[in-house]
Amino acid sequence: MLNHRKLAAQALLAVVFWPSLFFFWFLGPFVFFLLSTTSSEVCARLETRAEFLAAANGTIPMLAVQNLIYAVPILCLVLWGRLLPEPARARHIVTCIKLFAAAVVVGALWEYGSSLVCDGYGQPFFSPFWRMTSYLPIVSLIINVPLYVLAFSLGRAFSTREDAAEDEASPPA
Repeated sequence: MLNHRKLAAQALLAVVFWPSLFFFWFLGPFVFFLLSTTSSEVCARLETRAEFLAAANGTIPMLAVQNLIYAVPILCLVLWGRLLPEPARARHIVTCIKLFAAAVVVGALWEYGSSLVCDGYGQPFFSPFWRMTSYLPIVSLIINVPLYVLAFSLGRAFSTREDAAEDEASPPA
């Protein structure tokens, strides 16, 4: 009975993990980027430093929600790690968490910074540091590619039934 509960829990985690990995991690960044940055219509109406800060600070709740939603696959990996403890996988999960934390920081700086440099008038309201955030998508890509690959491989390893993996490994009689 306990084994059936574990299998049911694994299956439930797989049902949550795979769609969230696809929709949140692969499609979500495009949607959230469009929603979280200041639009070009608003940019033309911003004329003071206070207005730019208010617009950029308005993105913070969206960034928080975005990162909570992005954490769903990581949470699934942690729960899978608790269900099927294995030291090698646990180290990979910790690596995933570290990469995810770095991706969150870089993504938040990029999206917040892109809101601050969005002035149609070329007025230098803010430090050149915020203009440098245009390079952060490259850094984000460097972090996210290994994160995606590792999360995908961990998800595949966790969602594969152990008895099916043993059947594949054993030579046919």
